[in-house]
Amino acid sequence: MTTRTVHETLPSAFIRDALYDRIPLYPHERRLISSLPFLRLDRIQQLGFVSRIWPGAKHTRYEHSLGVMHLTRRAVEHLSLRYPEAPFTPADAATVVAAAALHDIGHYPFSHAIEELGDPVLSHEEVGQWLITRDPVAKLLEEDWHVSPQRVADLVVGAIPDDAPADQLLSGLLSGTLDMDKLDYLPRDAHACSVPYGGVDAERLLDALAIATIPGTSQSQRLVISGKGISPLHSLINARQEMFDNVYWHHTNRACMIMLLRAVQEALLAGAITAQDLTNHDDASFLATMRQQSMPEATRRLGDALAERRIHKRAVEVSARASELYNRLGVLWYEPQRRRDIERKLSTGLAGILGEAVPDTAVLIDIPKPERWKTDVWVTFENPPVGFRRIMPWRDVAGMGDEDFKRYEEHRRMIRIVVEERYRTTMLEHWERLVYPALGGVV
Repeated sequence: MTTRTVHETLPSAFIRDALYDRIPLYPHERRLISSLPFLRLDRIQQLGFVSRIWPGAKHTRYEHSLGVMHLTRRAVEHLSLRYPEAPFTPADAATVVAAAALHDIGHYPFSHAIEELGDPVLSHEEVGQWLITRDPVAKLLEEDWHVSPQRVADLVVGAIPDDAPADQLLSGLLSGTLDMDKLDYLPRDAHACSVPYGGVDAERLLDALAIATIPGTSQSQRLVISGKGISPLHSLINARQEMFDNVYWHHTNRACMIMLLRAVQEALLAGAITAQDLTNHDDASFLATMRQQSMPEATRRLGDALAERRIHKRAVEVSARASELYNRLGVLWYEPQRRRDIERKLSTGLAGILGEAVPDTAVLIDIPKPERWKTDVWVTFENPPVGFRRIMPWRDVAGMGDEDFKRYEEHRRMIRIVVEERYRTTMLEHWERLVYPALGGVV
């Protein structure tokens, strides 16, 4: 029986990596990661402004993408050895490894904040789909990888046809509870920040990957884990919670993100940039662009503040236990234009209290993206314990499900009103008389 692999040659080089020591690279992979669209990722920090708090966190989307490619390659090789009759070919395996390498190719500068503006700003997956199906990436995929660029792009955006069992199966390595993206970025981010969170037993979880038919479902086969993967999967889920709580939602990082978001919003509204322009930048070039004289005053003001580390300070934090206010503010995440209008009203109200002019970007509302917690993983047992079945949902095995993790997220996800430092004391004192009227209510 022939073992299926995702390559036909020996590695032509190795990259020294902070997590995996050595990542082997094959000739076709080296040419792809040397393309100009991929090299742009080497100038985009993985964690955006987090390095303002943890200076070591300057790792890039480039090295993260290499890590995801490496883990995905290892995962398909493991599955090929364990299930020689599984419904995927070497070409299928190469396709999903290419998608893993390119999953962030369309990323905007400074992490995810810009995407939250919505139309006309596309998601980074949609931008990636556009880049993957055009040269030079498309040509490299066709001539070097011998895979379909459109199929790779479909895997990146999650557009999997129902009649593609191989892609249905392998897409679980790119998106979902067991995806290689999380398995790389959580420990990589934790290592770069030198924090004791984000620990994941990646080796054991990879070794626990299995393929099984789920009872009562139309999908013929899907990725599952064996019993030995229960604990490392639980660690992965906990690591995600801890990293959001301590790193990704850190108040300084979040203040930088909302300053960036508003700066981009002002530039788009003024026609100083287009959504297409955003996809051509890296961190440094975009920060420089925001500070140009051709930008609207609000964009320049916020761009200068970010460059010079004059970061808005938190004045008010609203928890989910303040349910009425929390929900009224939280809905603004889906309405960026209305959020801007309310921010401007708050700045105007602040000016009235102080009796002086206040910039219309002095008060900003930071609303972290509502996270989706998915634990739709199944667990298989060769010899199930008494009371267990041979295949069971993870939530029945572990005793916890999506609602448990969502409840924790809702209690730790704070909505913040952040202000320029000189206005912080006034906002602290008068926030209720400012916020409720701005939202259309009474004090």
